[in-house]
Amino acid sequence: MTFPLPLKSRLPSGVRSLILQKKPNLRNMSSMARGLQPASVVALPRSLAPAFEKFCQVNSGPLPLLGQSEPGKWTLPALGAVPGTRTVSQFWKYEFGTCTGSLTSLEESLGQLKDMMAFLLGSSFSLEGAWEKGGLPRRDSAGHGHKGAYKTEVPCATIAGFCCPLVVTVRPVPKDKLEQLVQACCSVGGEHGQPVHTGDPELLGIKDLSKPDHGEPVVCQPGHVPVFWPSQLTSLEAVSACKMPLAFTSAPACTVMTDLKGTAAPARCLTPEGMPEVHHISQDPLHCSMASASVAQRVRELEMIIAIDPGSRGLGHLLRPGKLLRAFLSPSHTRSVLRTTGFPTHLNHEPPEETDGPPGAAALAAFLQAWEKGVSMVVDQRALNLYKKLVDEAVQRGEGWNWRRELGEPRAVQELLQNQRDLSTGSTIPVPGPLFDHLVAIECTGGAADGDYYNARKRNIKHLVDPIDGLFLAVQKSSGISTTGVGDGGNELGMGKVKEAVKRHIRNGDVIACDVETDFAVIIAGVSNWGGYALACALYILNSCEVHRRYLRKAVGPFRAPGEQNWTQALPSITKEEKMLGILVQHGVRSRVSGTLGMEVDGLPFHGTHAQMIQKLVDVTMAQG
Repeated sequence: MTFPLPLKSRLPSGVRSLILQKKPNLRNMSSMARGLQPASVVALPRSLAPAFEKFCQVNSGPLPLLGQSEPGKWTLPALGAVPGTRTVSQFWKYEFGTCTGSLTSLEESLGQLKDMMAFLLGSSFSLEGAWEKGGLPRRDSAGHGHKGAYKTEVPCATIAGFCCPLVVTVRPVPKDKLEQLVQACCSVGGEHGQPVHTGDPELLGIKDLSKPDHGEPVVCQPGHVPVFWPSQLTSLEAVSACKMPLAFTSAPACTVMTDLKGTAAPARCLTPEGMPEVHHISQDPLHCSMASASVAQRVRELEMIIAIDPGSRGLGHLLRPGKLLRAFLSPSHTRSVLRTTGFPTHLNHEPPEETDGPPGAAALAAFLQAWEKGVSMVVDQRALNLYKKLVDEAVQRGEGWNWRRELGEPRAVQELLQNQRDLSTGSTIPVPGPLFDHLVAIECTGGAADGDYYNARKRNIKHLVDPIDGLFLAVQKSSGISTTGVGDGGNELGMGKVKEAVKRHIRNGDVIACDVETDFAVIIAGVSNWGGYALACALYILNSCEVHRRYLRKAVGPFRAPGEQNWTQALPSITKEEKMLGILVQHGVRSRVSGTLGMEVDGLPFHGTHAQMIQKLVDVTMAQG
């Protein structure tokens, strides 16, 4: 949530008590006085105050703004410090971006403060309280030491001269208690109780948890998952990066106690439907994602809708109910997607392609492009000219389907791998070639255990395909590249995940079963196009979810609703999919089952079966949840 304009000083306070006090503040947030809100202080030149205020509003996750002083008046809505027994350095002084000293009070700086404004930033919520509420034993109850904080390579949204990386705190959580603790944190801290990353620290650009930028190191024991929350220490990075002539900040672990209240947990966070669900989406690197319970349920509805088996081929035996949410969540975290499609099934026709696959791949590409993701495509060398024509005509008709010429040969596979984005830093290796971190195969030929490729009738079609599945095999050994497969018959790329069921329950399955797996349960659909449509719809639903979007953007930058991005227009529609199928037919692409050159896919008429399916998916997608 974006905070409204911050509160000005409206409440009684001890004038100058904040800057004159020399006693240490609370260091253990779980022990804070009832009814008081811990806050950190940033004081900077009045001329920079409007920009800093906006910077905090746009990056409200790490910088929740509680209040600010009136221009020209050095007062704050604070109640001062809780008395302590020893003197500590409570403020840091910055000159042109460099910390030049620490102070126990600002008494000697009153003259300089007259031309400055002070901001109160909400401190972290009580993680210890959430830990206890989640049924876990409280840790470090005595509050000894300052928990480690780490600079990431996640940039905050830039405002004027304020530009800095996000700073986070981390707490290792037992794997079996992960969702329980996250939901407890949400109950205690509302939006600010939600973590921004769960899993491998290197995905945030943190190389070593034993080397924090502030505080004490954090050790993640076996069986635990590191969970990260945004830290108000981000303000120190903002002050340093701005290089203003003079500024003062609270020292790490030192806070003031104020009677200003932070934002309460939104009502939706306190309902079962609004609570976040945590889902494991990658093992190498370890990574979990989040979405609200209600949004996750809508995505599961898409899974059930596309699971019907109109050809009675035994697809029900391949389904793994409830497992596909991860396959929908994983592409949401990607930066660039490489797609592949194409299954040559008509050996007596030219081209031998079928109408199932390309429309689903095009629908997914349209949404990814609207979402500003990189989108590339790889197809068989034999079919390259056909796809160039399909794409050119689709673009002319306003479908906007991007493509890129890449071949699935072993040499090309190695070249693709060498040109990967360095996912640990988010940087790009400066060499030519595609950059992708997710691969999607929709109705694409997959190799069987014997190394050959078969259609549903056991006909060997190896002479018509390039080993694109070799790319999927190669990236299984590459950290940070995830894969998704969509199929409807058992011989498609990715179906290796369920190959034993294919062998037992699908006609000719013992011969045709694809041996190549994708990361998660392959998306099983009655028609593969439906899986492509469902992927696009699932991404829309997930990215209209505040919980998921906040997690994706790491609580920095403004929340952008789907309507602002024209994502609705990018969704599949009956009109668009009818046009796409018409383009295929004009170029001689036929229905798989019947071989008909007409408006049908897998022997099923577009008007009726496929149109109804598209409408059902869109209705679930646009439902208010």
